[in-house]
Amino acid sequence: MSAIKREICFVRRNRTQFGGAEKYLVRLSNELTQQGYNHRVIYSRLPKFLPSFLRAMLFNIGVCFHKGTRFYFSLERISCPDIYRAGDGVHREFLHSKEKSFNPLNTVYLYLEKRCFRNAKKIIANSMMVKNEIMQHYDIDSGKISVIYSGVEMDIETSLAGSVRKEYKIDPGSRIILFVGSGFARKGVTDMLHLLAKLDRNFFAIIVGKDKHLKRYIAMSEQLGLADKVKFSGPVSDIDRYYLDSDILMLPTRYEPFSNVVLEAMRSGNAVITTRQNGAAEVLQDELLMDQSSDEMILPVMRRLLDESEYLEEIKNLNRDTVKEYSIERNARETLSLIEATLSDSSSQ
Repeated sequence: MSAIKREICFVRRNRTQFGGAEKYLVRLSNELTQQGYNHRVIYSRLPKFLPSFLRAMLFNIGVCFHKGTRFYFSLERISCPDIYRAGDGVHREFLHSKEKSFNPLNTVYLYLEKRCFRNAKKIIANSMMVKNEIMQHYDIDSGKISVIYSGVEMDIETSLAGSVRKEYKIDPGSRIILFVGSGFARKGVTDMLHLLAKLDRNFFAIIVGKDKHLKRYIAMSEQLGLADKVKFSGPVSDIDRYYLDSDILMLPTRYEPFSNVVLEAMRSGNAVITTRQNGAAEVLQDELLMDQSSDEMILPVMRRLLDESEYLEEIKNLNRDTVKEYSIERNARETLSLIEATLSDSSSQ
């Protein structure tokens, strides 16, 4: 710990209890506190009425102007990080996955992203997918990028098991398919609903998350004949009880650097289905991966999970074993090692 003399600041613009990066930061901060590391988190204080592109620009100017000798571990695209954790992935790659539209925020993000990757002493990618995208789009040397997979707390309160099934009055014979995520367009909820409409089995699906067009998705589920089989819960603070009662997590995302909810679901023994455009696909079984969010080839696999208890339990047990390799303690240990090495390199220059 003696190597750390400068103040360590974690930089993140938005503060929300539902975002994956924010939850990751809370977990990492708690682990650092337990280990006795002095650190603090810098969030934006800019008023929300300002346009998002202006808030991003002003936040970057502010944190870089006041940096001084502080050590910045940034989870935000800024032009002055010491270490940048690319938990939001590569924006240039993300833009390939969505419909073309003009948004000044995209221009600002691309400007900041280029300088962030160039100026950082070290970059953390949370998947090999993201590392390869950084190298491809920005010609960054491989040695500058470390892959440190996301981590999850292994303890989970099991006393709440059964509460979701009871709350939604779900038939004991129905398997529960869960979706967790905000921003339904990018995370493939439309495609998920169309796939569920073709899944002629006994199931109950719960879609957890926030979206400004929620009513549109509810109407879509009704039009597809899923009114009695799909429920939208909105965002929830007690997500663990949903994982405990679910059998399958489905996340047909169009782009995801590494979804933390995949590890959370695996920890609770869920089978997990996601796309190859999710960095978390690197820790899952190939047979449960979709080539894209609308991939109907996943339907026979889903039917098998719903029909064959032994197969479902095999996948669940495999996930419980696999997720043990992705603890928040391991993540913190590898992250601290990189921080200390980067500080040491800086002091010797």
